[in-house]
Amino acid sequence: MRRTAIASLLAATTALTLAFTMPSRAAEDAVVIPAPVVDAAPANGIQTAVLAGGCFWGVQGVFQHTAGVVNAVSGYAGGTKATADYQTVSSGRTDHAESVEIKYDPRKISYGKILQIYFSVVHDPTQLNRQGPDVGPQYRSAIFTTSDEQKKVAEAYIAQLNATKVFKKPIVTKLGALEAFYPAEAYHQDYLTLHPNQPYIAYNDIPKVENLKKLFADNYIEKPTLVNASKATN
Repeated sequence: MRRTAIASLLAATTALTLAFTMPSRAAEDAVVIPAPVVDAAPANGIQTAVLAGGCFWGVQGVFQHTAGVVNAVSGYAGGTKATADYQTVSSGRTDHAESVEIKYDPRKISYGKILQIYFSVVHDPTQLNRQGPDVGPQYRSAIFTTSDEQKKVAEAYIAQLNATKVFKKPIVTKLGALEAFYPAEAYHQDYLTLHPNQPYIAYNDIPKVENLKKLFADNYIEKPTLVNASKATN
């Protein structure tokens, strides 16, 4: 709900205000974690992963800077079409989680690597029904699987990370089969790239992209793969 107010005041936010109000460090730090022992088998054709990890602005932004991702769209998963709009989802009274649909080329990046980035730099998987300053089930950590293989890889990886105790607390990420994904409103797409100086983005999300570049240099691309650019070329 805090982010709703921020979004409505975006036009009034300036770089000068940012310079005087931004804290000197990110809200959350990345965690160095091992690669998954169990991963998806090599495949041809574009695959789909749907992940929820707090505000979809940051989740989308990270994967738009990830090599092998051909499109990343902010949206809603877990609930019905009738409640798949920002105002309703922000109430916390739907089954939806703010999510990102990731289309990727498995010849360039595996599902396991996507999950490694997700658990390491995208969000804190030990926070229950919240992420950073955002509180509510709509900000929960969740993986919506699109196949039995994805379920197998995700379950094995969570068990692996819990067993190695790379996180101080147990992972609370929920797994469930994807029933439907609903793209969010147009103004939510490419939000990190379009508003890098917005205080919420600068404090919470830009550091995630910086951590991607630092910890996953081989998977990082400087120029983001944007939703609007993808539409323009179709």
